[in-house]
Amino acid sequence: MPTYSDEAVVLRTHKLGEADRIITMLSRRHGKIRAVAKGIRRTSSKFGARLEPFSRVDLQFAIGRTLDVITQAVTLEPHSDELGQDYRKYTAGQAMVETADRLVAEEREPAVQHYLLLAGALRVLQSGTRDGERAPSLILDSYLLRAMAIAGYAPSFVDCARCGLVGPHRAFSPTAGGVVCEPCRPAGSSRPNPETLALLSALLEGHWEATRDQPAVIMAEASSITGGYVAWHLDRNLRSLAHVER
Repeated sequence: MPTYSDEAVVLRTHKLGEADRIITMLSRRHGKIRAVAKGIRRTSSKFGARLEPFSRVDLQFAIGRTLDVITQAVTLEPHSDELGQDYRKYTAGQAMVETADRLVAEEREPAVQHYLLLAGALRVLQSGTRDGERAPSLILDSYLLRAMAIAGYAPSFVDCARCGLVGPHRAFSPTAGGVVCEPCRPAGSSRPNPETLALLSALLEGHWEATRDQPAVIMAEASSITGGYVAWHLDRNLRSLAHVER
């Protein structure tokens, strides 16, 4: 039986028959994969807890007729253990894997940027940024904005998203793609605090030094804008976001 190997982040699982599970994962070289882990629900399973959501694993697959079969799994980063013990980190992680699942819609289509971003975001969520600990909601917002940028929906937080007029500008519109100048401002655009727009810009660019000591009201407004922007471009809300503490 032909085989192949890849590393992947587990996105979700669901039961199959009496003892198996179907594992949906985002892999480095093969994009999104759905594969069967046989016997994983038995106490004697050779996989143990290695194929839980958030875990980054090195896998070997056997090619099957409909779904491939996982024949070997080696843990690279067991994020599921630590994130599962912290509600704020767990819910933020759930929103991350749901977003990756939604943005990488086609199976077997290479999505290395999405894979690297997700793997890095889960690592930061567990261990902190290079500039120290940050609230899980801030790490989630950074991931969401950067994931949308990879998908081709990068928001603008400085120059006008419609005409390109050099900013900064005050009005923000998800439908327009970010901040807009007054002539381009659609009806219903919001006017976020300038500090919120500066925070969003830092989160999009991964400048963690600029996210230190943010007031709760600014972080809440940034999360609201991020959630609305993602919902608009995905055509519906992420179910996991309702459980994230903002």
